[in-house]
Amino acid sequence: MARRVFFSFHFDADIVRVGELRKSVVLGPGDTPCGFIDSADWESIKKGGDDEIVRWIDGQLRGTSVTVVLIGTETANRQWINYEIRESVRRGNGVLGVYIHNVRDPQGLTTAKGENPFDYVTWRNTGERLSKTYPTYDWVQHNGRRNLSTWIEAAAMQAWR
Repeated sequence: MARRVFFSFHFDADIVRVGELRKSVVLGPGDTPCGFIDSADWESIKKGGDDEIVRWIDGQLRGTSVTVVLIGTETANRQWINYEIRESVRRGNGVLGVYIHNVRDPQGLTTAKGENPFDYVTWRNTGERLSKTYPTYDWVQHNGRRNLSTWIEAAAMQAWR
């Protein structure tokens, strides 16, 4: 089934690594990626303040069925990452995380593994961390290029989407 997939990531720290990953992303037939943005557009949105950022995120999430959080060294517990996770859960999206610290940048470098961002967001009714509910994978170790579409489909099925 075709999915509209929102990719959440810490722009400033991970855009180069995400750009490398984006070149190799293989989605299922008909799947559409959302949330990828270039520097000029991101700077323009940020100048509009928090309300503009929320509008952009909400617009990108509209019509999506799965959210993939690309986890870099500094992704966890960031204001907009937490918002994107909470809003994805509120909308009933399937959610998963993919560690990207082992993805090589254009200079061939990797970074340190970041914390799980799902440890910083909890279920309102129980206070339990979302990391108990949502899976994470490592792009390199778990062959994200080959398996991303399978992970997305599993997340959608978990959310009944």
